[in-house]
Amino acid sequence: QVQFAESGGGLVQSGGSLTVSCTASGIGVMLDIYGIGWFRQAPGKEREGVSCISRDGTPYYANSVKGRFTVSRDNAKKEVYLKIDSLKPDDTAVYFCAAEKWPHGLGRDPRQYGYWGQGTQVTVSS
Repeated sequence: QVQFAESGGGLVQSGGSLTVSCTASGIGVMLDIYGIGWFRQAPGKEREGVSCISRDGTPYYANSVKGRFTVSRDNAKKEVYLKIDSLKPDDTAVYFCAAEKWPHGLGRDPRQYGYWGQGTQVTVSS
């Protein structure tokens, strides 16, 4: 059974940068069969899709984060990364990675994804 786990969250000052990671684990798991999405959820708000990356590494971004967020993946390490630059207090949220087997696992709709990590908290201080 494949599992995904996020790491790398923390408290960062406004204007700083942070990279959160998503690691796949499980016997015989191959990350390259999954499309991966990144979502975030702030208190009192709905879960928001911010980025996704195809199995071959093509990145996609929500307009609201384009230019500040960079998604990448290393299939050999079974890891996906989301680098956030120029952090703003509005970026404060729990960040989740989600996955689904290709050709699914792309887009901003959380219903597209069947596998989810537990989330990692990112807090941006002003």
